[in-house]
Amino acid sequence: MRRVEHVMGFPVSLRVDDEGDFEAAADAVFARLREADARFSPFRADSEVSRLDRGELHEDALSADLLEVLDLCEHYRAATGGAFDVRLPGRGLDPCAVVKGWSVQRAAELLSAAGARRFCLNAGGDVVSAGGPWRVGVRHPEHADKLCTVLELTDGAVATSARYERGDHILDGRTGRPATGLLSLTVVAPTLTEADSVATAAFAMGAEGVEWAAGLDGCEVFAVDAERRVLRTPGLLVAGARAAA
Repeated sequence: MRRVEHVMGFPVSLRVDDEGDFEAAADAVFARLREADARFSPFRADSEVSRLDRGELHEDALSADLLEVLDLCEHYRAATGGAFDVRLPGRGLDPCAVVKGWSVQRAAELLSAAGARRFCLNAGGDVVSAGGPWRVGVRHPEHADKLCTVLELTDGAVATSARYERGDHILDGRTGRPATGLLSLTVVAPTLTEADSVATAAFAMGAEGVEWAAGLDGCEVFAVDAERRVLRTPGLLVAGARAAA
């Protein structure tokens, strides 16, 4: 089964390679993502995030899901010394860097609960998979029609933060200026919650973020810095590497 829908501002594609009827599970996946967009988008005036940012909600009135997201945001703010911050001066509360991976991971768990054992859920280039191996291409940061590498993913997730789609949109919270030390940074982790959050947090740190991300348990990193140097962790599984070994 294959399905593609536009949700949360980007295309989301789902592929399930198991026998059986997973249409209802797919419906639940996309419904969960639309719900997350409605509740957590800072671009929707009626979302829970926007209402909190305007001071219309007190912490004791927040949903358990939003409290979990905010806790994750605070965790990465503290872990990066403030480089990753969803409450930058002059900007409203924007937890999108955590919400995307968190919500897609939650949606993928619906597939597992429905009995799917081999699937790939791709949300705007960030991927969570099960029952691989799957091959995930890492886009070249300066040439849209080329790949830097192709990763092999079995049960886990991969996410990339880069400047090529939205320019210098990731700010270093310590300075308030765009993070420009890297061109792109890809993280492979057990869940997309972690992969996406770590990729954005590390990118905000600049060149030092590569070593920080690489030091986290379960994370592998592939990065291209501003000097066009490729940096990768030894445990990163590149497609074809096993056959060549």
